[in-house]
Amino acid sequence: MDYKVLNNNVKMPALGYGVYQVDPTKCERCVLDAISVGYRSIDTAQAYHNEEGVGNAIEKCGITRSELFITTKVWISNAGYEKAKASISESLKKLKTDYIDLLLIHQPFNDYYGTYRAMTEAYKEGKIRAIGVSNFYPDRLIDLCQFQEIIPAVNQVETHPFQQQKAAHEIMKKYGVQHESWGPFAEGRKDMFTNPVIKTIGDKYSKSVAQVILRFLIQSDVVVIPKTTHKERMIENLNVFDFSLKEEDMNAITSLDTQESAFFSHYDPAMVEFLTGLDR
Repeated sequence: MDYKVLNNNVKMPALGYGVYQVDPTKCERCVLDAISVGYRSIDTAQAYHNEEGVGNAIEKCGITRSELFITTKVWISNAGYEKAKASISESLKKLKTDYIDLLLIHQPFNDYYGTYRAMTEAYKEGKIRAIGVSNFYPDRLIDLCQFQEIIPAVNQVETHPFQQQKAAHEIMKKYGVQHESWGPFAEGRKDMFTNPVIKTIGDKYSKSVAQVILRFLIQSDVVVIPKTTHKERMIENLNVFDFSLKEEDMNAITSLDTQESAFFSHYDPAMVEFLTGLDR
């Protein structure tokens, strides 16, 4: 496993297991499977409604807590100092742990400044090892970085071969924020898994399209958290540290960037209304 050293010197695995859209009733089994095949980083969120499953797996896996890297996120409806503070305590209980390795603001809406104050306080108390954000576009990230005592350690944003976030990546690099990808496979949209360029490169290295995508992102200094409920694919996704893509192959995948989301824009008023209306 490769690791990234965050801006506060905490080490984060370059590849983890994401549980977005993993059924809460199956989450415990999936996380136990992931840990059993070698994953040590698990990414969940309050809005996924499966923190309990992750917590049960942490309790039962037999791996020392210090060997695991657990990420969760504060949802929009829990924004603001008081609500965020209470939600952090609730997440700790659900995850059955004394500390969270990485806590992110899930979306750049509602009183995220108040949320960040609560997170900063919990960080100083040792309840959180690193704090950061998710879905913060460069303008919002710069705004937060300019006015906070503690610079976000991570920004988790949609990142895959068709939306590589190159401009955003440079802003993150400038402020010392680690770029992390959600949706590294774009959920298969835009025929991701049959893309001829990526498939040809995979054949060259005797690797799957998924493995080439993960390797490309890792070599681009992006942390990845692929999701699957199938143990054999967990193993496949983890098996990306025994090869490196050559420069011409990296350039070929770089050329696939459309600089457009495969999902939605956080600048779209309809999407903002939808997101901010959830769980209210």
